[in-house]
Amino acid sequence: MNAKHVPRTMVVPTTAKYARALARMQSVIFPTLTEIELLREEHYLHHIHLFAAGQFTALVHLHDKWIVAGSTTTFRVNWSFFEKPHTFAEAVSDGWMDNHNPEGEWLYGGDMSVHPDYRGLRLASKLYDARKALVRRLNLKGEVAGGMLPGYHRYREQMSIEAYVDKVVHGELTDPTLTPQLRNGFKVKRVLYDHITDPRSDNCATLIVRPNPGYEPYRMRMRV
Repeated sequence: MNAKHVPRTMVVPTTAKYARALARMQSVIFPTLTEIELLREEHYLHHIHLFAAGQFTALVHLHDKWIVAGSTTTFRVNWSFFEKPHTFAEAVSDGWMDNHNPEGEWLYGGDMSVHPDYRGLRLASKLYDARKALVRRLNLKGEVAGGMLPGYHRYREQMSIEAYVDKVVHGELTDPTLTPQLRNGFKVKRVLYDHITDPRSDNCATLIVRPNPGYEPYRMRMRV
């Protein structure tokens, strides 16, 4: 990206016209994931049908046109969903997000992706902001997600995954994924073992939570 020219960006609701481009980016963004963990075009179309309000696409304006550069996929669940061990594939129903509960109290972030060519433009932050606004609008208790830990491989010989996460949380180390999540207001709830295919972190991830400070327990949640 040319430092002298920062392109315009925006986040819009995901629609069918973006599905194919989003699917093509998956293996580039998540090179360690298996086929069953990657989202396909038909998955994105199903997400829109299932919970259109929870799907967002990031666009970058280059060469007089808007280019698909990233996205986030979400669905609603209740907290009991997280009380038992689960893998990423189980959480997202092999990409279909069929665990969506229209009356769920929490927003689950099934996917947060930005193409490597467009990193550095704060697209992830803008996608997180879109999710935060949705949580407030629907009066949900907050957001939950499983966060990858791609930086752990550099410290595997020095410390356990738990120690690594603790040092990242306290600002002693920086992780390419967890550090931005912490800056966006997420807190680490626990380490998830054998959660997702990523040799860099021994297939571990973190269960992260971002409460909604504006949650009103006596105001009805919107059913979407």
